[in-house]
Amino acid sequence: MLEAIPLLFTPKCSPTISLHPFRSTVKHPCFHSISCSLSKKFKINAAKKQDQDPEFKPQNLDGENKHVIEEGSGEGFDFGWLPAFPHVLTASLSNFLFGYHIGVMNGPIISIAKELGFEGNSFLEGLVVSIFIGGAFIGSISCGSLVDKLGCRRTFQLDTIPLILGAIVSAQAHSLNEILFGRFLVGLGIGVNTVLVPIYNSEVAPTNFRGSLGTLSQIGTCLGIITSLCLAIPTETDPHWWRTMLYIASIPGFVLALGMQFAVDSPRWLCKAGRFEDAKEVINNIWGPSEVNKAIEEFQSVIGNDGADLDSSWLELLQEPHSRVAFIGGALFVLQQFAGINGVLYFSSLTFKAVGITSSALASLYVGLTNFAGALCASYLMDKQGRKTLLVGSYLGMAVSMFVIVSAVSFPVDKEISSNLSILGTILYILTFAIGAGPATGLIIPELSSNRTRGKILGFSFSVHWVCNFLVGLFFLELVEKFGIAPVYASFGGVSLLAAAFAYYFIVETKGRSLEEIEMSFNAGVQGRK
Repeated sequence: MLEAIPLLFTPKCSPTISLHPFRSTVKHPCFHSISCSLSKKFKINAAKKQDQDPEFKPQNLDGENKHVIEEGSGEGFDFGWLPAFPHVLTASLSNFLFGYHIGVMNGPIISIAKELGFEGNSFLEGLVVSIFIGGAFIGSISCGSLVDKLGCRRTFQLDTIPLILGAIVSAQAHSLNEILFGRFLVGLGIGVNTVLVPIYNSEVAPTNFRGSLGTLSQIGTCLGIITSLCLAIPTETDPHWWRTMLYIASIPGFVLALGMQFAVDSPRWLCKAGRFEDAKEVINNIWGPSEVNKAIEEFQSVIGNDGADLDSSWLELLQEPHSRVAFIGGALFVLQQFAGINGVLYFSSLTFKAVGITSSALASLYVGLTNFAGALCASYLMDKQGRKTLLVGSYLGMAVSMFVIVSAVSFPVDKEISSNLSILGTILYILTFAIGAGPATGLIIPELSSNRTRGKILGFSFSVHWVCNFLVGLFFLELVEKFGIAPVYASFGGVSLLAAAFAYYFIVETKGRSLEEIEMSFNAGVQGRK
């Protein structure tokens, strides 16, 4: 993450850095002691925008929201991201669990099926792997109401219960029903977390670093997948090792529950709950004292428009501008899933086999490392290039990758060349997905959502994600068997082009904007159309 943060260094002055687990300051002889969360220029020009242009045009506002150092103070280190980093990192541990549970069944499923008595039954094997999707759907839908009433921090801690119990029940399972129940509990927890993490990260991270810190969740998912693949290696020699892997899955849940005890709650939720003094303390600690009054004023302005009650109604998603954001969120996940990421990940092991990499675990590890490299690139680029640019570029790259694979399969000039082109296309597809379509989708939806309906919109969007995820997994192999890999991959490329066009025309740029400015701009646009 450090390479993603611009560091301004002057060799003539030596700063003294005071670090606290959740707060830090920089004392520099060239200028006064300042909070590490430096002053940001938040400008809310909703009324002015309404008169000039009712539509939200953030691209015309780029550059307004920058970290500022006192004039004449010279250069220094910008540690504006550091106070919020431990909190976001703790929350992103949930995504590590998500990634771990994605990969934990890949290797051991054969051993599990043999020990529990359903070996050779492909339907039951698939059910054990994918039943957590059903739990995740329910978890995603229920998360919005939980976070509205309890706040992110307590919801995180509550959510560790099904995650820990599910892992332990699965590890101790001696029948099919027991492991199915354990996997369902894990899915329930994962569904809540996939909604909760982007909400928390977007509301706690400083505006100028919201993109970089937001991609920590994607990095956590990649690390979880890689960890589970590495830990799965002993399953080739130890048929009971899968139980140890599932026991290990309970450990991050305990760490998350403990870590959240020391993390801050969202200052936006605290204000909505009427706890203004607590909100001021949190803002002072993670954004700096210069931001306190300004942020509270923005929060109160938004709360005045939205209403102060904690729980929003699902019916509010039918009203503008919430309906527009809910449409964008659902559409982005439909396009993301039908662009074929899960199908490509599944088929990648067969693609690697064609060039002599016969170990599915090794092939999956290559894929995981590519995904991780892309997530690191996204962390660096998200606040520099912006979400919209990365989304459009990512889907265009995915489309090109698909067409490279289709060409290699449909017009095989030489077997070795075709195999190498397929590998190149697969790696390029996963890399471009991880740079934009993966992290930016989950990042931009909470940014576009209002403070009042953020939980509900994220819950709706991720429930769409899980349904599409299930459908792709259910029909992918059947479509490949019926039509062949080339037509299926060509359709993935076509959906990727459609996704790029959708992002270009429907997504507005959010980098460098406070969540309140974005919300008030949307509200101004709605009022301007009335």
